[in-house]
Parts: sequence; C-alpha cells; structure tokens
Amino acid sequence: MEHGSADESASTFSFTDEDHTLANTLRFSLNQDPRVAFCGYSIPHPSEARVNIRVQTTGVPANEVLKDSCQDLLMICQHSRHTFSLAVQDFKNEQALKAMNVEE
Repeated sequence: MEHGSADESASTFSFTDEDHTLANTLRFSLNQDPRVAFCGYSIPHPSEARVNIRVQTTGVPANEVLKDSCQDLLMICQHSRHTFSLAVQDFKNEQALKAMNVEE
C-alpha cells in the first residue's frame, strides 16, 4: 500500500509474483464496483514479477473495496470450477451410456 497518504480512499497495492492475469481481472472487477472512481494497474518492469494496482474510491477505504473484489473473484472462480466439474461429470455419464448401448 502507498505509504505517507492519510486518504484511505486512494491507495496503490503491490502484488508480487503476479502478472497481467490477476491484475487485469482485479481491475475489471474493481471497475464494476460503484464505489470505485478509478482503478488501473501497471507492471513496473517486464522482468519483475510484480504488479501495482491503483484504486481510488468515492470515499470508502480502498483496501475494503479491494478485499470485497477479491472475495467476488473467489466466488466466481468457485462457481466456474463447480459448473465445469458438473459438465465433465455429465459428459462422462453420457459417454458411459453410449458405450452401454453400443455393447447391447
């Protein structure tokens, strides 16, 4: 987080060992939040595995909005994983039924 700033509604967060994948996803999610006035990210140097995400809110603490956005992304990932697992299981069940019908 940016140091020396008394305004909690604007902060820069630095994530190590991350790249465009997380940064762009978080940026998109944060920009969907009506409490966010601005959100963007930068990668200081291509050889450095670090991203900086700047969040400016309409007054709420930026770290609270970032935390909520991370929770939203976690729920989206869990839903996607669950939906995918169900689709794979349905596919396997269909294949098993087709195999049983062919053998008869």
